[in-house]
Amino acid sequence: MSMVTDTTTVDPAEFQRQTGWELKAEGACRGDLCVPLEGRELPELAGRLGMALVEDAAEGLWCLGPASEPVLAAGALAPDWQLPDLDGRPHRRSELLGRKVLVVAWAPW
Repeated sequence: MSMVTDTTTVDPAEFQRQTGWELKAEGACRGDLCVPLEGRELPELAGRLGMALVEDAAEGLWCLGPASEPVLAAGALAPDWQLPDLDGRPHRRSELLGRKVLVVAWAPW
């Protein structure tokens, strides 16, 4: 979850209501997971919890975004696709295992 606020000082009840993280003496907690904290200001909370923080200085607002989550599971593999090179020769992903590869995709629309 995310929250929008006009201050970097965090109200613990509002922070929990909007993000699901409870601020306790031991840190920010959600279920059995607790992240140690030194302070309770929004920039520290964002950094320690892996949440994006954006300031709109003109409007005096802060937006705290949801925590970043891994997109791929550990050990995930791409499907074994086949693409042609610039000369039209087909190549499979499985031929490239163990090598660094740059795949450039472009569309004219």
